[in-house]
Amino acid sequence: MDTKYLEIIKAPLITEKSRDREAINQYSFRVSLKATKIEIKEAVEKIFKVNVVDVQTLNMPVKKKRVGRYTGLSNRCKKAIVTLKAGQTIEMK
Repeated sequence: MDTKYLEIIKAPLITEKSRDREAINQYSFRVSLKATKIEIKEAVEKIFKVNVVDVQTLNMPVKKKRVGRYTGLSNRCKKAIVTLKAGQTIEMK
């Protein structure tokens, strides 16, 4: 496996909403800001050995955060929702 694929897919998103999407073969990942849909598709197929049907991406905006009197900004990130071919799954722990 090439390390460039591991740089594209940063981490899986394991939330309650993403768990509901697993029933319809959709999985969520945090990806590199510069990654394209084609690169994300190739990376998921190579890392998890599945067939990807569709990729949807979201650029998450920076939000103001506050802890007590200290203010700051949340990190900027990009999410990808990957739809797999029927009958295939990815093992998420």
